[in-house]
Amino acid sequence: MGWKTLDDMELDGKRVLTRVDINVPVEDGKVTDATRIERIVPSVKYILEQGGKVLMLAHFGRPKGKVVPEMSLQVVLPALEEALGQKVAFAEDLEAAAGLDEDVILLENIRFWPGEEKNDTEFAKQLAKLGDIYCNDAFSAAHRAHASTEALARELPCCAGRLMQAELEALETALGDPVRPVIAVVGGAKVSSKLELLGNLVSKVDRLVIGGGMANTFLAAQGIDVGKSLAEHDMTEIAKQIQLKALDVGCEIILPADVVVAREFKANAENETVPATQCPSDAMILDAGPESVARLSEAFETSKTLIWNGPLGAFEIEPFNAATDAAALKAAELTKAGKLVSVAGGGDTVAALNASGAAESFTYISTAGGAFLEWMEGKTLPGVAALGG
Repeated sequence: MGWKTLDDMELDGKRVLTRVDINVPVEDGKVTDATRIERIVPSVKYILEQGGKVLMLAHFGRPKGKVVPEMSLQVVLPALEEALGQKVAFAEDLEAAAGLDEDVILLENIRFWPGEEKNDTEFAKQLAKLGDIYCNDAFSAAHRAHASTEALARELPCCAGRLMQAELEALETALGDPVRPVIAVVGGAKVSSKLELLGNLVSKVDRLVIGGGMANTFLAAQGIDVGKSLAEHDMTEIAKQIQLKALDVGCEIILPADVVVAREFKANAENETVPATQCPSDAMILDAGPESVARLSEAFETSKTLIWNGPLGAFEIEPFNAATDAAALKAAELTKAGKLVSVAGGGDTVAALNASGAAESFTYISTAGGAFLEWMEGKTLPGVAALGG
């Protein structure tokens, strides 16, 4: 990889403009989940240990280049100070940022400036005057070509922060130069939202497991009646094309062998397990069945690398989380035993793996939604390319 890390930079006496993602959920003026804040701590601490100072650049919500008081980053200051264990100065504008000399400074919501989302070079030059080095530690914003993620990297000596470095190394391990065989699990509701992902993965992995509502579309493409299940019947031709491409490149597609069906979409709805080919016409498929999980477990055991994006069923409601939980715990067990490298990402995926208790044993879990997906789709991410990677 062509990008530099913090280890390659001389930080002593330098102010490091550090792009972070602290776009966290807030309720009643308080941060409800500080995961993203906690993940930036290693970079900030390292810069300070090396004698540098940190000016954090971050966005919060979508103010569209206007000052929207309820989207001020001031709301995250208490959680930020708690995570870092020290005072963080707040700069409302560029002039204030230039005049402050504290060790750690947070600049107001970068999206309050119209030049940010326009990736404006002049705005990037203004930002560059505030520091000596640019560090991007926001992989989750790396798919955006904005001034603080792309243009600024061209104005200053630049590097990847610890979180960005970890994300890139994990993804390189999983997709760039993986240990084979590679298995990918792709779940979720719609084939249409993951077309590019499926198209890229079939030529990169040895086995592709399709779950969730997407699997119903693939079953329907084979002429199987999926009853009242969530399925995109207008996408069946595309599903057939993906299966033909997989056949052509030698990628095995794994679909559910048995399914859990119910007449109602609600927690603890009366349900039964049937072969995937025998969904009653008045029922809907809400999860993969135990035989499918057993087959998946066998496939995991004969794989070396796993990439996971999306649940296998309606994991939000019991008992339709069973297949996702069981498969995730199997992957976690193999990872713990050193038999599998497991990388997962995407909002629903993280929620499902956390709920199952499997998350902590995975090799790496990405909190980057869109950027993680675009990387898996084989796209170039502007924020990574700008670092020279």
